[in-house]
Amino acid sequence: MAWFDWSSLFIRWFHVIAGVAWIGASFYFIWLDNNLRTPPKWKQDKGIKGDLWAVHGGGFYEVAKYQRGPEKIPETLHWFKWEAYTTWLSGFLLLSLIYYHGASIYLIDPTVMDLTPKDAITRGLGLIFGGLFIYEGACRSALSRYPALFGIMLLVLLGAVSYLATHWFSGRGAFMHVGALIGTIMAGNVFFKIMPAQRLMVDAVTNNTEIDPAWGLAAKLRSVHNNYLTLPLLFIMISNHYPMTFQHPQAWAVLMAIGVVSAWIRHYFNLKHVGISRPSVLITGAIGMLIIAGWVSYPRTANESSAPAVTMHTAPVALTAIEQKAFDVVQTHCANCHSAKPTDNLFVVAPLGLIFDTWQQVSAKAPLIYQRAVVTKDMPLMNKTGMTEQDRDAIRTWIDQ
Repeated sequence: MAWFDWSSLFIRWFHVIAGVAWIGASFYFIWLDNNLRTPPKWKQDKGIKGDLWAVHGGGFYEVAKYQRGPEKIPETLHWFKWEAYTTWLSGFLLLSLIYYHGASIYLIDPTVMDLTPKDAITRGLGLIFGGLFIYEGACRSALSRYPALFGIMLLVLLGAVSYLATHWFSGRGAFMHVGALIGTIMAGNVFFKIMPAQRLMVDAVTNNTEIDPAWGLAAKLRSVHNNYLTLPLLFIMISNHYPMTFQHPQAWAVLMAIGVVSAWIRHYFNLKHVGISRPSVLITGAIGMLIIAGWVSYPRTANESSAPAVTMHTAPVALTAIEQKAFDVVQTHCANCHSAKPTDNLFVVAPLGLIFDTWQQVSAKAPLIYQRAVVTKDMPLMNKTGMTEQDRDAIRTWIDQ
């Protein structure tokens, strides 16, 4: 399994680097466009629509945006596309490696829906590319001319995908697929509209023909979509560290609520860039996050007393002596955290949503337990339960057999 861990590490690292570059460029250009000011008349006579002065890194910079285009294309013209493409490609590769190659471990949760790896992967790809097809169709329809209606449509689309994903997959797998859809939509905006529009503008300047303003407006609209989708996507990228969100009984609603509030918070900064200060947007966004935190936390506390009791040290099915020994080890050293009702003083929700209360739950995650307890030996965390080499050998023996 060493190759899996190293592949996951390098691909995830590259994905984060590419994502930082893409998000940084996206945020910068939205900020830049919103901060352009009307230039002096002599610049307007040269076709400059807006300019901006900035100081950074020990120097002054002047950036100008043309109304249509320059008289001719300069020898060096910087394009911003590979940040988006490499982010998507590395993200899809990471999704395939972890959630498709490891579908039985990370994507499928028999307590949600008992799927085969093939069925789970097919459903996952259907959500991603089916959602992209619907979004692209809406963008190319008359609906795109009505921002409010389009926003409602997008919320309904993402809500439907979130609902289906959380009723098909594990909590982590569900959230990652909603994130994959959002990332695919964002990369699709670059591929299907932003880059073609830029090529049309470059060709028009090269051939000395008229530039259609609709090209730039359509591309800018897609950039705005990407801008508002960025914070929800970033939350999903880190959500697998916080099982209280993806393991919530209404996880799809939690995801949607956090997505809407984070996009609303992003709206504050977009307004700020054009000189509009609306502290109420930021304040209501913060209040919204606090309400979500209270809502997510409340059911966990309120329902603890009504949660079904689980006999922790007796298996629900007839086990061999080797299986029983492995089950006892897991119950002693793992189930204090990985339980529907953790008894650990640090974790109140099972880390990564992994629950080992029954033999079926333990055996379903056998490869993962073996990897973390026997191969890398990084579990239990800090070995706080004192798992011995004999205990690890008991798991090894069970897996080998």
